Parts: sequence; C-alpha cells; structure tokens
Amino acid sequence: MYHELNAKSPELVEIEICKRLERVRLGQNISQQQLAATAGVSRRTISRMENGQGISLNTLIRVMRALDLTHHLESLVPSLDIRPIERVKQKPERKHASSPRRQLPNASPQKPTWKWGDE
Repeated sequence: MYHELNAKSPELVEIEICKRLERVRLGQNISQQQLAATAGVSRRTISRMENGQGISLNTLIRVMRALDLTHHLESLVPSLDIRPIERVKQKPERKHASSPRRQLPNASPQKPTWKWGDE
C-alpha cells in the first residue's frame, strides 16, 4: 500500500484516501448523513470528500474518529521518541545514591584525621 500511494501525486493520494474512507463507511453500513452527524460536519462535506474534492486535516481526523479509525492516525507521522539503537548507546541513569559504606569488622582501623597543632 505504501509504495502504491508513494508513486502518486499528492492530489491522487488525497483522492485515494477519501475513496478508502468511503469504502470503510459503506462496509460499516453507515449513511453519509449518519457519518456527517457523528463527525460533526455537513453531509455535503462527506459527499465532497467521497467525490475526491478534498477535505481539511480537521475533517479527516473527525471522519476517522467517527469511523473508529483513530488507531491509524499514529502511523501517519512517526513518533520522535528515541530509537532502540540510541537507547543502547545512552549510559543508564543513576536512580539513587549508594548507601554509605560500612567498615568490615576485620578491617584495620582508620587513621586519625590530622589537626592543626598535631605536628
């Protein structure tokens, strides 16, 4: 599908997307009027969309919500999260400071600290 749309002009891609939305609407047995009411747009907007006369991004999102296709919106633009390979290259963050070290019972006693006048 990606390569199919990639080879077309932006206008033809828009027409193809709108035709696919029409097929989804018909597959769900929803009338243009019902879709328009659910999406919060006019029936004329739905008709123009299905006739390849274009729609706004706002209308596209509304129609996709009304057809329960919002899970496909995530694939339109990839997330800018760190990619797995970049995560491997990062040093792990230190979450907590380590606890103070305790002296072992068999360890030699610490040297007394030097003070002025102990010369």
